[in-house]
Amino acid sequence: MNLRVNIREPYFTKVFKPAVFVLALLPLALLGWGVWQDTLGANPIETITRSLGEWGLRFLLLTLLISTLRRATGWGQGVRMRRMLGLFAFFYGTLHLLSYLWLDQFFDWAEIWHDIVKRPFITMGMLAFVLMMPLALTSFKAAIRKLGRQWQRLHTLIYPLTMLVVLHFWWLADSKARTVMPLVYIVLLALLLGERLFHWLRSLNKTPASRRSRSLPAGYAASRVIAQRRP
Repeated sequence: MNLRVNIREPYFTKVFKPAVFVLALLPLALLGWGVWQDTLGANPIETITRSLGEWGLRFLLLTLLISTLRRATGWGQGVRMRRMLGLFAFFYGTLHLLSYLWLDQFFDWAEIWHDIVKRPFITMGMLAFVLMMPLALTSFKAAIRKLGRQWQRLHTLIYPLTMLVVLHFWWLADSKARTVMPLVYIVLLALLLGERLFHWLRSLNKTPASRRSRSLPAGYAASRVIAQRRP
């Protein structure tokens, strides 16, 4: 069902989008306030690192949600917010990594390498950040123009990237204490990917037969023609 939901253009550009930008900075402001007021618990470094990483994951899921909302409601304006949300995912992911490197490990590279090799959730987190970097660096108009069709292919990395981040968070929670949130993120990601698979399969069914035959190997198409001509 397509509800064709849209926000009036001046309101979207001048009010809604800036409001989302400010709200996206709110988690960082609250963390800063918690540091100032000393209200982050017995282990503030762990609270900071974990919270920054979790918000990075939330923004990744929101980025994926935009396309689903567009298909469900016709909200085309949401696509114009996808880049901003994706960059906020990178922003919080970078702060998460820096808090681990600096506050947790004090840039002890030998210990950091030991963690990457020996602790699976650290390995997954590092791999996820490596995949996130090219997406963030090519999120600007100049890169989109230069890469052309390759840009869209490159940005399908968001799917394995988000899977790695969810796995990173799941293993991190398992190594500390099991909570319900990792399971919530797994279910949300499964729903978003399932919706995309359903949409893709439905688009295949809607593809005209002539178009599908052009995509078949030449030998297969020729054999079908010969078979149809036989009495």
